[in-house]
Amino acid sequence: MCCFSRPVSFVGSTRIFGRFLDGVNQCIVYEMKLDAQEELAMILPIPVVQPAKEDAVKFADLSGYPGFFKDLAKAFPAPVELAYRGDPKSMPFGAPGGPLEVKGVGSFDASFVPTIGDFSRLDAQFRLDDSVWKSLPQYKDYGFAVFKLRKGNQTVHPMAFRFPSGMPGRIYFPTVHIHDGKVHETEEFDHTLYAQAWKTAVIKGPLWEESAKNAGQFVNLEKTKDLIWSGGHIYKRNIVGPAKNGDTIAEARKMG
Repeated sequence: MCCFSRPVSFVGSTRIFGRFLDGVNQCIVYEMKLDAQEELAMILPIPVVQPAKEDAVKFADLSGYPGFFKDLAKAFPAPVELAYRGDPKSMPFGAPGGPLEVKGVGSFDASFVPTIGDFSRLDAQFRLDDSVWKSLPQYKDYGFAVFKLRKGNQTVHPMAFRFPSGMPGRIYFPTVHIHDGKVHETEEFDHTLYAQAWKTAVIKGPLWEESAKNAGQFVNLEKTKDLIWSGGHIYKRNIVGPAKNGDTIAEARKMG
């Protein structure tokens, strides 16, 4: 989901990795190129099991592995790069409770927001207008990973976290776009998605390309914080250009 709490001059080359780590917990790793004139937040809805405690999401520091996605791409053609401009707006809305915990994760700070109402516990510059969430009723039972990013032209190093998923067997990718405070039916995409199934499962579907090698042959496993399974293939899907504005799901099925 390219969803920002403040205007951005440029965002592109978005790459997302998703994998079930076990029968319950999914991980997401997210990277992009960004140019912003002020500090802002990127907000990722996640189908976390509810009710969610404030420590339900575990963030991982991948600042020591800036080449995470370059290594994943070694078995696939290079992704196409596009640009997109956005101008979202934000305003506060209310919920009880004190400020949410902020964790330093590499070059940025991150917070987990258990429910939509808990956004009031973040600084106003890191929120979206309440009307945005009212237009997205599918997120009423979601939690949110919020990454507070610095201003400037930058490639944001991989942002990684794990959470107990309410979608067992379905790998969730947050790909809905909100750039101008409104949810449009279609948007311009510049996304490369990578997925890995859990152990004996495979990812099915004509849009997904399977790597020829196991992940352990092209990824530095010591730096992945256990987010990659060395013995499994990687699957890739490109979403480039105008497309339906929605999240993406990879279906994992058992072999045989």
